[in-house]
Amino acid sequence: MDKYYINAIKELNNWKKKMQKKPSIINKTSKGIQNRINNTLPDKYHEVLTFAIKNMIKIVLSGSQFMTKNPYPSMPLEEREGLVKEKISFYKKTAMLEGASTGAGGILMGLADFPLLLSIKFKFLYDVAAIYGFDTRDYKERLYILKIFQLAFSSQAVVNKVFHEIENWEEYSKALPSDINLFNWREFQQEYRDYIDIAKLMQIIPGIGAVVGAYTNSKLLNKLGITAMNAYRMRVI
Repeated sequence: MDKYYINAIKELNNWKKKMQKKPSIINKTSKGIQNRINNTLPDKYHEVLTFAIKNMIKIVLSGSQFMTKNPYPSMPLEEREGLVKEKISFYKKTAMLEGASTGAGGILMGLADFPLLLSIKFKFLYDVAAIYGFDTRDYKERLYILKIFQLAFSSQAVVNKVFHEIENWEEYSKALPSDINLFNWREFQQEYRDYIDIAKLMQIIPGIGAVVGAYTNSKLLNKLGITAMNAYRMRVI
């Protein structure tokens, strides 16, 4: 094994330990705080976000808007991940520009950020899947993409559950539903909302929205990139 491959294994093992940590007292307490915050937000906020996430999930599962290139051919891991890192850099810049522009527009433009950022994130995941050699025309590969998304943007308790599912993906995927309407989108969207609510609420504050939007979107894409790399390493290493 070459040096890069050995280092990737070390990074993967460290990441797996983080994914399996038990929820801390802070994690459990923050969930209650988040519920109280949700109750103070305007109904329009909840409606827009719920609608955007529910419909984005259905689009991802159908694959209609996100079909990307054919799976990349066999190549060394270092070469694959060089391409993935280029994608992370590109999509981070795209997300930063999108966050800055919508954040500068106040509450209405801030609300528009949710579906736009979701689209950027899922297009990124489709590209990464292809680079690692997986065919997103396969329905189960699109479900794997949703699981990666959940790993990146969920509470620790949900992360523990989802990690167990993808760690045993070959076995777990055999029992997956074939009907997209059976996917538990409600849990998915609530976890995502709770994860990003505070940061995104800051984004709609006049004066600082543009800066917060650019910074937050960059951090979210970076975390998604690290999660995606390690989730696919579990299958190719």
